[in-house]
Amino acid sequence: MSTVHEGEAADDRVSTGNIKNQSYQALVWRRFRRSVPGMIGLTLVCLLLLTAIFAEFVAPMDPNEPTASFAPPDQVSFYTKDGFTLWPVAYSIVEGTALDPVTFQPLTGPDLDHPRHLVILGKGAPYHLWGLIPLDRHLFGVEDGTPLHLLGTDKLGRDILSRGIFGSRLTLMISLVSITLITIIGTLLGITSGYIGGRFDMWFQRFVEIILAFPQLPLYLTLTTLIPPTAPSSVFLSFVILVIVGLGWAQLSREVRSKTMSMARIDYVRAAVAVGASDGRIITRHILPNVLSHVIVAVTLGIPSIILLESFLGYLGFAVKPPLISWGLMLQDAGTLGSIGTHTWILSPVGFVLVAVFSFNSLGDGLRDAVDPY
Repeated sequence: MSTVHEGEAADDRVSTGNIKNQSYQALVWRRFRRSVPGMIGLTLVCLLLLTAIFAEFVAPMDPNEPTASFAPPDQVSFYTKDGFTLWPVAYSIVEGTALDPVTFQPLTGPDLDHPRHLVILGKGAPYHLWGLIPLDRHLFGVEDGTPLHLLGTDKLGRDILSRGIFGSRLTLMISLVSITLITIIGTLLGITSGYIGGRFDMWFQRFVEIILAFPQLPLYLTLTTLIPPTAPSSVFLSFVILVIVGLGWAQLSREVRSKTMSMARIDYVRAAVAVGASDGRIITRHILPNVLSHVIVAVTLGIPSIILLESFLGYLGFAVKPPLISWGLMLQDAGTLGSIGTHTWILSPVGFVLVAVFSFNSLGDGLRDAVDPY
């Protein structure tokens, strides 16, 4: 029995030694890949980014091409009149001659007489990938090249799925640019304030408290209304990003400051000060690497907040203006109960927002658990 216990103890020591000999990045990845929600979030985030990058190729139609107004989503099925088929087909939804006895609206249903086979890499509307490469192949479509509306159309007859795919590019761009600037500004100011301390830290924190005390939503609406409606879309978009960054860096700065103040009391930082290391070396070699784990988690958890904010401002008409496309701007069509009641598919952009927020939150939760691998 003693021999068995001694063998198990030796295996535990070997395993522990192997873990301690690994780098910090390897330990974080080892723990992160065991997190099911974290891996799901990472996969979905990668798919969202790829969709945004290759939006012209992924979208089945031109997002600005009008067809039938408020056309319902096409029905996808594996059955035709001839029976089961291994490859799915799409049926357009058409109006019948009979009327609903309650609403007196024409009854609609799939056009079972005209099945359209779905294809991969089918021909569709021509486009220029990234504005450079002329192509006419899309990720999916129908065999005969007719319009495919998997999520229906909006009031102007534009395909909602294609607009959602193109809208991901603008919404994610606003979120990523904003969070990048927030991270740089908040991290630099937080480390500077926590490391210098003294009177500078006291007055700087009073300024941060003033920023945090502002009621953000009324201030967002007030600042965005300062731009004239005739201003170019790029100016409006840049101003929205600056407003989000101007009000978003303060919270991260305070968090980084508290981490910096705790790191400055650790023995190896005091030893670096004692041997005469410069402040720049102490910050970049000793404090910043230990703060980055918290910053990375704060970034992944901060992106969903910006996505929700942009969607809300876009719904109110204060984020982006046509001809730009964003998820919040698409939700303006769902602004009346009458539209939602008769055309429920116009709420589809909510699904894009939910998937994006869930993806980044799951990724952030996985990273938060993995940054402390011990």
